[in-house]
Amino acid sequence: RTQELNTKNTELERSNAELASFNSFASHDLQEPLRSISNYTGLLAKKNNNKDEDTNEYMNYIIEAAARMSALIKDLLEYSRIGKDIAISEIDCDKILHEVLKDFALSIKENGAEIHSDKLPVLNGYVHLKSVFQNLLSNAIKYKKDGMDPLINITVQDKEKEWLFAIKDNGIGIEKKYYHKLFVIFQRLHTRAEYPGTGIGLANCKKVVELHGGKIWVESELGKGSAFYFTIPKTII
Repeated sequence: RTQELNTKNTELERSNAELASFNSFASHDLQEPLRSISNYTGLLAKKNNNKDEDTNEYMNYIIEAAARMSALIKDLLEYSRIGKDIAISEIDCDKILHEVLKDFALSIKENGAEIHSDKLPVLNGYVHLKSVFQNLLSNAIKYKKDGMDPLINITVQDKEKEWLFAIKDNGIGIEKKYYHKLFVIFQRLHTRAEYPGTGIGLANCKKVVELHGGKIWVESELGKGSAFYFTIPKTII
């Protein structure tokens, strides 16, 4: 039994070492060539100076593809770091929501979004909790109905042993048959042409919430908006 545990610990240590190696590789070795591709393509576009429209169009495709790949690597890196080398600390949810709204100020203004929130609690948790608010609010703004400004309500309920958060919107909604895909990494319900993104955001939310020992789910109907719920236990084991 002891030997089996030692073997599993050794495998876990090796897995963690491989993950750390991947983080280093992804943050530099993968990003650097993409920056070079984007920068040199931009220089070629300037040199072309609109002389050949087809060439300009092709170079723009390259720059956009490099930007998408860079965003994907960044999101993957963030996903892989969740729960690594962090400690529980006091999290002021009102404060992190204010920071997120400040980050999204331009997007909120451009989309005419109206956001209301309950007074949110101070709780014990992990710093990654901010990314849950970031991803859920970003989606609530992004997946709006044509011709309708986003209306988003953030609520919280004290459920004795846990906090129940909800982020509700008046957007395009989701068919029930797709619920199971939402929190799976790289699963997308729309094309990139319709809505940009990497397909990692909700998987990120699920990983963070489960790191706290909570649950996350959605209630929605096509054309009638969505409500994303998640719980954070008051005592994290």
